[in-house]
Amino acid sequence: MRFLESDGSGDFRLTKDLIRDIPAYAILSHTWGDDNQEVTYEDLAEGLGKSKAGYQKIRFCGEQAAQDGLRYFWVDTCCIDKTNVVELQMSINSMFKWYKNAAKCYVYLSDVSMPEDKLENDSNLDVQSDFRTARWFTRGWTLQELIAPSSVEFFSTDYKRLGNKLSLERLIHEITGIPVEALQGYDLTTFSIDERVSWVAKRETKHEEDIAYSLFGFFGIFLPLLYGEGRENAFRRLREEVNRSVKSHEFDKHSKLGIENQSEFTAHEFRSIHNPRRFRGRMSSKYVT
Repeated sequence: MRFLESDGSGDFRLTKDLIRDIPAYAILSHTWGDDNQEVTYEDLAEGLGKSKAGYQKIRFCGEQAAQDGLRYFWVDTCCIDKTNVVELQMSINSMFKWYKNAAKCYVYLSDVSMPEDKLENDSNLDVQSDFRTARWFTRGWTLQELIAPSSVEFFSTDYKRLGNKLSLERLIHEITGIPVEALQGYDLTTFSIDERVSWVAKRETKHEEDIAYSLFGFFGIFLPLLYGEGRENAFRRLREEVNRSVKSHEFDKHSKLGIENQSEFTAHEFRSIHNPRRFRGRMSSKYVT
């Protein structure tokens, strides 16, 4: 895992690719802008990229991490060498774990603004901002960035803190339909396969296969990325791997729940993985106060 390291003077540099002794780190969650305005690994390796629009959110992440006592931080646009196919494959398969292990996750909402005088309390977001319609809530990859980390903090386009995953849990639940228990960090096996797949039903990705790939971490599986295989084939491979995983690891759990025929149970659940969009309009309404 390659990080950005703050140098104490407001600047930062890329670290080598670390395999062991991973330090405490912050991680950025955001939506991508135009590709030519995002700072890449190559840009930073060559000392470039500061004139790109995406540089400011990287600097924000580093400054916020420093305020939180964290020297290292990670940003997907520039910490992965995407020209290295092996590194890209490994990174996408590890992404859920990397977000889960982060000490802090900062969500940068590029389309949400909040004037200083409206930040008296988190409830202002409900009626006085465009938080509800933020593009971040519509993207496929940001789902795991919401669920995996224990600490998720939201910031406006002008870097004002809007609240965190727990203080905003009811609002986030209303926006996404995701059960508040999932936002609170309940074990994902608490939720059925159908329910976990339903969380991505209203989300989109740039590449059609990514909507399936973005679910790998929700089932603890690892698969090669085959861009060009299409959405249907990507979900077919996901379904087959989840099938193997469930049969290997969850048989005892389901048996204790009184499910006598495991094969019938899994066959019913796996239908959802083929077409998650059938869940549109009937997301979970569970909420625990």
